[in-house]
Amino acid sequence: MKILHILNDGPSGLSARIIREQSREHDIRVVDISKRDVSYESIVEDIFSHDRVISW
Repeated sequence: MKILHILNDGPSGLSARIIREQSREHDIRVVDISKRDVSYESIVEDIFSHDRVISW
């Protein structure tokens, strides 16, 4: 399963733990939108190309 994690306010302890655990069995991509160099077009493409999207 491909899972996309979108971090709205940057990483947290909880998000890091969950991402680490999920990455053992799944294909994980993490996008931190609190950074200024994020392509929103790329995020939209990622949303539609992943099986599950989690927004933090």
